[in-house]
Amino acid sequence: MPTSTSGSTLSTPTKRAIPPHERQTFTPRRSPLAVEILYLVLGAICQAVAYACFIAPANIVPGGCYGLSITINYLTQGTFEAFPEGLPIGAVALCFNIPFFLLAARSLGLRSGGKTIATFLLISICTDLITTMTRDMVIVSNDKFLSSVYGGAILGLGVLLTFKAGSTSAGTDVIARVLSKGNNIKTSHMIIAVDSAVVLFGLVAFGDFSVPLYSWITIFVYGKVVDILQPENPNKAIFIVSDHTAEIRTLIIEELNLRGTFLHGSGIYAGTERDIIFMIVERKHVNKLKKAVLQADPKAFIATTNATNDTAPKII
Repeated sequence: MPTSTSGSTLSTPTKRAIPPHERQTFTPRRSPLAVEILYLVLGAICQAVAYACFIAPANIVPGGCYGLSITINYLTQGTFEAFPEGLPIGAVALCFNIPFFLLAARSLGLRSGGKTIATFLLISICTDLITTMTRDMVIVSNDKFLSSVYGGAILGLGVLLTFKAGSTSAGTDVIARVLSKGNNIKTSHMIIAVDSAVVLFGLVAFGDFSVPLYSWITIFVYGKVVDILQPENPNKAIFIVSDHTAEIRTLIIEELNLRGTFLHGSGIYAGTERDIIFMIVERKHVNKLKKAVLQADPKAFIATTNATNDTAPKII
């Protein structure tokens, strides 16, 4: 029997004779692209609003490339004649996002490469645009605590929407996902650890001990929003029982770019022999996988449970 890990490639299932009356046609369908685009755009706008309206005006350093960008914006105020208010936060973040994207492409794969580029471009453009539009506006009466809470909550919502689109903003979430990959550590916990290092840099730059306080509040709220709305483990174990396992195998490999293992079993009641697909996937792929399988075979049986992916064997 093949080893049941997410690193096992789906092999050709054991063939069995299927009577003509049991044979059915199979036409896989893709999930709506418009829905993914909507999630991507809304996620980018939410993150831009958090940075431009709440986090940056309160001198909060939320970690990641935007934490660095906010700090650089503060340090360069009055330095460049063309940018008296400091280097644009979104433009500076865009420069940082390029190496973050390369890291994501190497460590996490290029499955969402195009979406990732679109996401961090949108966040960058929207952040600078919203900053210009709201420069003279007071959103929360200069209350840093409210800014940190609102900013963290909206930022967390934006990242969740980005994940639902199958994308990433190529910022702190990329670093967190890379470090937590294969360790079964919640992404939200890793976000808190990674961003805290950037907060210390903000403390040195601003010279204000209130900066790390409100920054950590933002990071805590941000991480908890991700944790509460997606409380399950980073990985999910999935069992798929269907009369179309060969076709679903093609869908999983070629369209979803995922991996799994065939397990051979038989029904307890009728004793019918069949192949069962077993997979361990990241939670961001679960909904898309379920929809694709059920669209292909509405009668398919799908079971999911929390799982650990303790090893990550190299696929040869």
